[in-house]
Amino acid sequence: MVHQFKNNGYNIVLDVSSGAIHVVDDVTYDVVGMFLGRTAEEIAQELEGRYPREEILEAVAEVQELKDREELFTEDRYETAVLDFKKRPTVVKALCLHIAHDCNLACRYCFAEEGEYHGRRALMSYETGKQALDFLIANSGNRKNLEVDFFGGEPLMNFEVVRELVAYGREQEKLHDKHFRFTLTTNGVLLNDEIMEFANREMDNVVLSIDGRKEVNDKMRPFRNGAGSYDRIVPKFRKFADSRNQERYYVRGTYTHYNTDFSKDVLHLADLGFKQISVEPVVAPESEPYALKPEDLPVLFEEYDRLAAEMVRRKKEGKDFQFFHFMIDLEGGPCVYKRLSGCGSGTEYLAVTPWGDLYPCHQFVGQEQFLLGNVWDGVTNTAVRDEFKCCNVYAKEKCRDCFARFYCSGGCAANSYHAHGSITDVYEIGCELEKKRIECAIMIKAAEA
Repeated sequence: MVHQFKNNGYNIVLDVSSGAIHVVDDVTYDVVGMFLGRTAEEIAQELEGRYPREEILEAVAEVQELKDREELFTEDRYETAVLDFKKRPTVVKALCLHIAHDCNLACRYCFAEEGEYHGRRALMSYETGKQALDFLIANSGNRKNLEVDFFGGEPLMNFEVVRELVAYGREQEKLHDKHFRFTLTTNGVLLNDEIMEFANREMDNVVLSIDGRKEVNDKMRPFRNGAGSYDRIVPKFRKFADSRNQERYYVRGTYTHYNTDFSKDVLHLADLGFKQISVEPVVAPESEPYALKPEDLPVLFEEYDRLAAEMVRRKKEGKDFQFFHFMIDLEGGPCVYKRLSGCGSGTEYLAVTPWGDLYPCHQFVGQEQFLLGNVWDGVTNTAVRDEFKCCNVYAKEKCRDCFARFYCSGGCAANSYHAHGSITDVYEIGCELEKKRIECAIMIKAAEA
């Protein structure tokens, strides 16, 4: 399968199965689109009015050479491989610890219902968190590196337990020959010098939640009394990012139907000095006024194109920054199994509630049909686990003919379920935006080359 697209003046040809990317001239671009099922003479006759015959035949020969080298029109050989991979015993490598089912903000789009997750407000005890780490170690097999994200609600509302669990984890590393990679997601309201110092010492990555421009952020991320959070958090976030040498963090925002000009929010964050930025589309029921709509897509596509071009320009001026959704590794990147099976939710990656229940990921928490077990008894609902174990790009009919499948790994199972009631369907708006982001990421690489 071959995918062709034009972006910011570049003609790009992607060979989906091999991952080979070619930046080509106009004649080669047109030849690729006609190559299968036609002879060289038929192609020449059809294109002769646009290009000199000699150039057409030369392009045909080059495309044939790329095909012979398996850099164009290569076959997909991975379906059997991923099915064999999925037969392996399940190893848990990451936990999302819901250290606090409570929050000090009232974000209007929050899927966690201000931290309650379809249930009750609660803080995780040290004993429950300790058992979660023991569960992770016991179910991690031979894997040395383990990941634990302190999540909420707002995890800093339970900071002392975070501190205690990190200390316990460091003790267990030595006993079990493991290494914990701790991360933290916070809205920043409770950040102070003590917490920043602790995070810089112990947290491999920190996600700082902010939506961009003051008016955008304060509309969707207010306190419960309606006051905006921007002025409270921005000075802290800037200080924190600088204290980490602008590395190992993200400022992460959400854009909605209210700010379809979201590239301005990304650039606003860059102008504040942030170097690691992620601004993502909201996922919400169609009935919500802030939900993205299919008619928003053309505007959003233009925004991504505009942002990509601006990033290329800024990099040439030495003012570059990273945009999470444009980060792409064309030479290495995730292993083939990760490309096919995705984030590992429900199998390798699990969410833990404050009282120790296990769910496939944070977006399924509180939905009892997805309750997998608990940190004391382990995974007892093996039927749901096995359903997630078989979730991959080949289990999703809409992914089979999609050029992006080896980049997005079939998309988010939770988004699919909430859109269509099945983890093996897809969330269409999310898919269209992901495809555009991949094209922009590849264009940026072409510009850098």
